[in-house]
Amino acid sequence: MAKNILVVDDAAFMRMMIKDILTKNGYNVAGEAENGAKALEKYNEVKPDLVLMDITMPEVDGIQALKNIKAADPNAKVIMCSAMGQQAMVIESIQAGAKDFIVKPFQPDRVLEAVKKVVG
Repeated sequence: MAKNILVVDDAAFMRMMIKDILTKNGYNVAGEAENGAKALEKYNEVKPDLVLMDITMPEVDGIQALKNIKAADPNAKVIMCSAMGQQAMVIESIQAGAKDFIVKPFQPDRVLEAVKKVVG
């Protein structure tokens, strides 16, 4: 059965790229959100197997959204994405409960490797 994934990024183009990689490889994109506030709403609505979430977003950033999702569902699986390979952000997101971290621009193989590692 296809795993349901929630894609969260403020850039529509990035969401489209991730969706393309995932759907071509048998995953189901259960929903999309363009900021951290909407991410939590969508998470509660679709209860995905995995969330792929950008760190830098308007309103509520990815790290705060990750904390909010983990507070609502301690078993939530989240992979963070960011263009900035800033060590501090990587560490903060892992400490907040992220399962993995992907750097933009996305390498399809790296995205799939991370997703498979977390949800199979």
